[in-house]
Amino acid sequence: MESPTHSLPSLFKQLGLANDPVSIDQFIATHSPLKPELHLADAFFWSESQADFLRDEILEDADWAEVVDQLDVLMRKGRGV
Repeated sequence: MESPTHSLPSLFKQLGLANDPVSIDQFIATHSPLKPELHLADAFFWSESQADFLRDEILEDADWAEVVDQLDVLMRKGRGV
């Protein structure tokens, strides 16, 4: 059985955020770059449930881990989705 593949827009939808390309770009531009020592899930702008989801997916190497890693990279680089 093949693992489901999730996209950045589907991650934003899962997090309850606007998931169109302009909104994603604006979110990244507004909240990045993250400090190198800060874990993505520990950033101030996440709700508790969003942070828990991001943290759990990475810790459990779950379905969403790959796209959460992708968001982490984008949040460290800053604008330019």
